[in-house]
Amino acid sequence: MLRRRFRAMGTEIELLLDALPSATAMHGLARAEREFARLERLLSRFDPGSELSLLNERGTMTAGPELLEVTALAVAARERTRGRFDPTVHDALVAAGYDRSFEHLPSDAGRPAVLAGPCGGGVRIDGAVSTIQLDPGVHLDLGGIGKGYAADRAAALLAVAGPALVDAGGDMALHGRPWQVGVETPGGTLTLELGSGGLATSGRDRRRWARAGREQHHLIDPVTGRPAESDILRVTVAAASAVDAEVHAKALFLAGAAGALREANALALPAVIVCADGRTLVSEVIG
Repeated sequence: MLRRRFRAMGTEIELLLDALPSATAMHGLARAEREFARLERLLSRFDPGSELSLLNERGTMTAGPELLEVTALAVAARERTRGRFDPTVHDALVAAGYDRSFEHLPSDAGRPAVLAGPCGGGVRIDGAVSTIQLDPGVHLDLGGIGKGYAADRAAALLAVAGPALVDAGGDMALHGRPWQVGVETPGGTLTLELGSGGLATSGRDRRRWARAGREQHHLIDPVTGRPAESDILRVTVAAASAVDAEVHAKALFLAGAAGALREANALALPAVIVCADGRTLVSEVIG
């Protein structure tokens, strides 16, 4: 098993390639790492020179193919999740104090919390001329879905050399053969066997910080514009791609434990739901 580790998109990335050392394998690992760096330069809201930051500043622009595609995926996800996944949570995240890369957040910003309004602002995409137009005052955050997109792209590059797994801070893209993946629960590690596709976790137990003495987290409820209140601590979902898994994980978290289990069963999604009270629920596909 060949491995490569590096940091990108605010998290630790690990590439696994089930292949013998060869020029093709090493080239694939290097290309996958470069792809993460390239997409981060395009999609990061924390880089003032990124294409996404320029769009947020200008409100409308001709976009490159990656920003156009990820924005279209995010808007389509908003529609199919009835607004629970929403790329227009940017200002709500900033209001909660998440205004810089997570590793650079102070332990307590010391400023009073700013109340953000509901999300759901207008985003218009014209694929014929490659333009994106945001309603006045609307700004995009593509952090989670961008990370899933990068993981999918990197896994596709690696798959040329053999079965591959890309782990982007616990969110994964898998290709080529069944992989055993451990999901932590209060009762121990639950092992899932997954084929090609993606895995993602959304939770309020990892990316937390304090603002003016109040705990905040990064999962915004688009209805209120505030960190979501949920009886779920974290939810892990497997889907056809890392992008799809990112979308489903956020949507299920906002649905609450009972709603998340119903939705996962209805969609035949493998899902592990860890509740705030210590219970672990699993979807029917897992059994």
